[in-house]
Amino acid sequence: MTDNQLPAEAQARALIDAQLRRAGWHVCDRKDIDLVNHQGVAVREVIMAAGHGRVDYLLFVDRRVVGVIEAKPIGTALAGVQWQSAMYAVGLPDAFRPTAVLVGDRLPFVFEASGTETQYTNGYDPHPRARKVFNFPKPATLARILREAADDAASPTWRAKVTSLPPYDNYDLRPASRVAVGAVERSLATGQHSRSLVQMATGAGKTRMAVTECYRLIRYGGFNRILFLVDRNNLGDQTLREFRDFSTPDDGRKFTELYPVDKLTGAGMVDSSKVVISTIQRVFSVLRGQEVPDDDDPNIDDYTPDKPVTVDYAEALPPETFDLVIVDECHRSIYGLWRGVIEYFDAHILGLTATPTKQTFGFFQQNLVSEYTYAQSVADGVNVDFDVYRIKTEITEKGSTIEAGTVVPIQDRRTRQQRLEELGEDLEYKPSELDRAVTSRAQIRLVLETFRDRLPLEIFPGRNTVPKTLIFAKDDNHAEEIVTLAREVFGKGNDFAAKITYTAKDAKALLQQFRNSPTLRIAVTVDMIATGTDVKPIECVFFMRDVRSRTYFEQMKGRGARTIDDATFRTVTPDANNKRRFVIVDAVGVTEHPFVDAAPLDRNKGLSLKQLMERAANFTITAEEVSTLASRLARLDRELTPKERIEVATLAKAPLAEITRGLLTVVDPDVLEGLAQGAPLGDDGQPNITQALALHVQQVVTPLAGNPQLRQRLLEIRESHDRVIDEVSVDALTAAGGVVDKGKALNVVTSWKQFLEDHQDEIILIHLLYSQNQNAKVTFQQLRELADQIERPPRSWTVDLIWNAYETLDSERVQKANQHTATDLIALVRFTLNQQNELVPYATGVEERYTNWLAQQAQEGVKFSDRQRWWLDRIKDTIIQSANITIDDLDAAPFTERGGVDGFGRDLGPRAQTIITSLSETLAA
Repeated sequence: MTDNQLPAEAQARALIDAQLRRAGWHVCDRKDIDLVNHQGVAVREVIMAAGHGRVDYLLFVDRRVVGVIEAKPIGTALAGVQWQSAMYAVGLPDAFRPTAVLVGDRLPFVFEASGTETQYTNGYDPHPRARKVFNFPKPATLARILREAADDAASPTWRAKVTSLPPYDNYDLRPASRVAVGAVERSLATGQHSRSLVQMATGAGKTRMAVTECYRLIRYGGFNRILFLVDRNNLGDQTLREFRDFSTPDDGRKFTELYPVDKLTGAGMVDSSKVVISTIQRVFSVLRGQEVPDDDDPNIDDYTPDKPVTVDYAEALPPETFDLVIVDECHRSIYGLWRGVIEYFDAHILGLTATPTKQTFGFFQQNLVSEYTYAQSVADGVNVDFDVYRIKTEITEKGSTIEAGTVVPIQDRRTRQQRLEELGEDLEYKPSELDRAVTSRAQIRLVLETFRDRLPLEIFPGRNTVPKTLIFAKDDNHAEEIVTLAREVFGKGNDFAAKITYTAKDAKALLQQFRNSPTLRIAVTVDMIATGTDVKPIECVFFMRDVRSRTYFEQMKGRGARTIDDATFRTVTPDANNKRRFVIVDAVGVTEHPFVDAAPLDRNKGLSLKQLMERAANFTITAEEVSTLASRLARLDRELTPKERIEVATLAKAPLAEITRGLLTVVDPDVLEGLAQGAPLGDDGQPNITQALALHVQQVVTPLAGNPQLRQRLLEIRESHDRVIDEVSVDALTAAGGVVDKGKALNVVTSWKQFLEDHQDEIILIHLLYSQNQNAKVTFQQLRELADQIERPPRSWTVDLIWNAYETLDSERVQKANQHTATDLIALVRFTLNQQNELVPYATGVEERYTNWLAQQAQEGVKFSDRQRWWLDRIKDTIIQSANITIDDLDAAPFTERGGVDGFGRDLGPRAQTIITSLSETLAA
């Protein structure tokens, strides 16, 4: 009798037996019981104490009775039979009691199963409750739970231990992370949800928070092992570094010195691992018994299944392997196609994301335990705010047309091999086809040239070093074009710009170089650095590809949001003092969302393949056009991949070459002659060859006309194979400029004026400038005090910010400056107090007064030697930087290289003191 012919309950028993055996249990009848040679034994049909019936399975671990299984037919609602299993759990016969493990006179491990569903209740939990599990746990797992319960009777399981975790006041955590840790632990302690979701802005420290939680749950919470799922394999190394860098608050040792942390590799999981880092694709591969390479493998890490995956029991990773599964970037990878992998494990699931979607909230049972938005992170100084700089060109906005007869390069997408061809028809491409079907080098060059030219003037005024820039390209080929042209446009070598994608050689090393090297300024990527990857020095996030997902855009935008300490930042960007903002450079309008073949038979180059297909479908195609269509399809047939060739033949119910051959009969002289001979006679008594040919045309195009699906697929394949490189269209700039927010500027200026009024008696510099005391001299210390005051939250002002706000509101009276210094605060205060009519950089005023002073000295007959001018010029520069100078300042750089005060007296002679006094009073006005 086959399994399908067995009674329903017997079918369920067969499935349950198989599940138990896969988990390492010895399954037997009472007469075959063997507690000596097996750690775990499941004995069928054991009679319980009087009034408690016969249990379907009695479970023994290490020769002791520990649990029961109630078996029901497939399809039974198991919640309705828990009373039966509970009855067995408390009805142990007296003969078994001396060697049984009991919790309050009840066996601790209780299961209900139907062969397709299994429920498990752990009696050691503080509030024992049935939960669905993928399979029965191994005997060794239950043995471990028993040992842990014996060691800590008060809190025998992690569900008990998390109710009394120690405080974390001494942990080095940002406020938002501290809130998140507490929220996660409260969610675990209440036991009301099996999943928890933490929303935390990109760059706000999600991984650091998660590492902290891992430490606490392993150290104090009774968690045996944790799975940390990352969105991309390259992010696994970044996460591993976070664990290695984490200093435990108890004794200062590193996390990895106390607990092994490993990536899931080709060898599988190390048994001693406490934290395992992996992508969900690699976990799926291990569950299927497949080996995975240690290094990145796009075939695994980029794999997206066609339908939701299903998993089977894997001895290498049984469901109880992990107590916690952390899913980073959980808005992308968990539900839908990959859900089966996550739900395989009997573990609490903790999701981390900056941008949850409705599906995210649904998967996590609406249990959002902590929320920290991007706006909050900027306000806290955790992230930096951003500006938008828009670049528009004619081709970007409207596309272009390449005329028929133009010889253009055609590049094969797969091999990147390039050939020259004459276009047989006008090629009109839309903006949406740019850099997919067509690459316009003029457009890419113009966008990059505009970026280059506007960088020191408008995007980062006064800066000469190109900021660390991340450019998002449409695909790998587009990225190649951008990298090549970026090096040309900026006149730099190979180490200036690089493509960092999954196909790039040694992408990890390039990414590390982009983080730390002052030389590599521009990285071009498609998806590899789009989410999660931490490159803190990035100041420009450059979109040369459109994104129609709000969530994905936010993730990509977040690559520029991260803060970095000033010293580290200056090591990679020497001419920048700090990172206070980043810029989204938008060349495609992403920020404006509401959120041909020539062949001898190609006789009509003015028609596209799509038009030819449409005419064939309507039977309005001419014989000449059939010839052209045959030519196009013949060329396409030679380019089909093996997979595509099989697909097309299946759709057509014949090889494409066979259809093409039929089409070509319209120009076959023998066929035409036969048509002429068999043509019907016309009104004039002569053979009507035209009618015969028209009938033949209909016959040969019928395989296409009657198969819309085939026509559509051929058009798709044609489009996917070729990318036309436009070298003839000349692009023109239509607009480029920062997106100005006058409301924000007005708010800054109004707040600045109020600040000056409120602090005129408290801050010395403001008081001095308010009083207009001509004898009072501003010191650099006073400037620094004011700068420090305005840079503190909640204002977070800089000289650049206030200056640019004035320029936005009153550009005619504000002189643009490439670079501001602290002394420009004097100009700002005086302009705000209406003490000067124009806002002019402090350095400009000093330079003018210095020129006038030199002219006056010349009129008085005073001439200065080159050696003396060296001193005077540097005194002027010092006043520009510090607003004042005294004789004591001459004993500091740069004056010390020429002898300091003594050298000044030597070179300027008896008038030395008079000159420095005169310069100080005149220039520091």
